[in-house]
Amino acid sequence: QVLLEESGGGLVQPGASLRLTCVGTGRSFSNYLMSWFRQAPGKEREFVGGISWNSRNQYYEDSLQGRFTVSRDNAKNTAYLQMDNLKPEDTAVYFCAAGFPVKIPGGAFYLNQPDYDYWGQGTQVTVSS
Repeated sequence: QVLLEESGGGLVQPGASLRLTCVGTGRSFSNYLMSWFRQAPGKEREFVGGISWNSRNQYYEDSLQGRFTVSRDNAKNTAYLQMDNLKPEDTAVYFCAAGFPVKIPGGAFYLNQPDYDYWGQGTQVTVSS
């Protein structure tokens, strides 16, 4: 069975940090684009960040202002999302995804959710004082 599973979410105060982990099972994801998305209550699921198979290309949502960092360890079939200086508006369910989107020079191809073939079930992040 091919799966992606997120972990590492929880309840934290504003300003705290969390690192989310996404582990793939059933096959190797070492040649996939790996990305993170999030969905807050009453809002659409949105792109957070992504990373190419060799970690040479990384993509981020501009509004996060450098607070989030995506990384991966292909030997462990795992991707990570480091979240720093968390804010209440970061509260959401965070999902990891893997796929082979068609690359468009100068275009944000990584934003196209239907191009991701595999999705995890999500992990809850709640930021509150």
